[in-house]
Amino acid sequence: MGAGADPAPIVKSQVVPTHENSIVILGAGMSGGVAARTLREEGYDGRLVLIGHEPTPPFGRPPLSKSYLRGEETLAGWMVVPEQWYEDNRVVRVHATATRVDADTHQVHLKEGGPVPFDRLLITTGGVNRTLEVPGADLPGVHQLRTVAESDAIKQDATRGARAVVVGMGFIGSEVAASLIQMGVQVTAVLPGTSPLESVLGPEVGQVMAGIHRDAGVELFSSDQVVRFEGGHRIERAITRQGRRLACDFAVVSVGIRPAVDALASSGVSVDNGVLVDALCKTSVPEVFAAGDVASHDHPLFGRIRVEHYNNAEKQGAAAARSMLGIGAPYAYVHTFWSDQYDLKLEYVGHVRKWDRFIVRGSLDERKFLGFYL
Repeated sequence: MGAGADPAPIVKSQVVPTHENSIVILGAGMSGGVAARTLREEGYDGRLVLIGHEPTPPFGRPPLSKSYLRGEETLAGWMVVPEQWYEDNRVVRVHATATRVDADTHQVHLKEGGPVPFDRLLITTGGVNRTLEVPGADLPGVHQLRTVAESDAIKQDATRGARAVVVGMGFIGSEVAASLIQMGVQVTAVLPGTSPLESVLGPEVGQVMAGIHRDAGVELFSSDQVVRFEGGHRIERAITRQGRRLACDFAVVSVGIRPAVDALASSGVSVDNGVLVDALCKTSVPEVFAAGDVASHDHPLFGRIRVEHYNNAEKQGAAAARSMLGIGAPYAYVHTFWSDQYDLKLEYVGHVRKWDRFIVRGSLDERKFLGFYL
């Protein structure tokens, strides 16, 4: 949590009353927080309930693998709005986990209480970390990263001179590896492909990223997989398919996320690699909308796409809020994202699943270039 401030008041679900003209936002991450702010900015004055399973108010997650993990920054500057804003603007924050959405009765059922009624519902539940289903994955010292608590746990283990194994070198894995090196940790990374981020950025940029990490001190093992973790009371080593025995004090598993749709199983909301929405963020069920990491939207340029990046979570949360008020426009954001690793910044504009040519302007060797996917 940012700046050591006391958390905003969290209202227990049992006290949420039935109210006409009620909007419920299920998911209190970036999309949910931006949607709540946008609804109030656009003049919505009805009851507004924000349900989230994390105690932290809505914030942007990028620093969890970078500056926050390294202890260089609090989360204060990444909060969607100051904590007091929710109380001042009559947004009821409910700290609870949703177990079921009943679209027929317009209710969200909660593990910790409820149900919470709604007239309109926005689903912004985001994603859930995919797990590595191998022996020893539940040993103390085997971490994943999505929440503040998980970043704090990694930070606690990341003492100078400690040995870490990073499993997976996508965006989060690569950023964690870079941060750990900067914190004085000895890092070994294991990835199934030939280079970091190759599946997204292609082999040319993947090799550039591999060189960046190796030059920084990461021991990189490609085309390999961790098949088990071993240890007594906590992790002591990772064993790979190729027979490597990698001694470590802790590990970070970063093998992607899946859309958080478990509570929608009997809701009637259409799901296929996320909640299916149209250009106005509407789902298959009337008065139910979705945005952010969980939403698979129909883009005019890219077709159906689900995006797991900060910029989309922010912009689509606002777009969905306006659609709920009947003032929305088709969501056609040309997706962008960035990644900071060491002293280098990678920026990407657009979306491409496959390409015929990769054109470079600049120098891959000098790591200063523009790349075009054609």
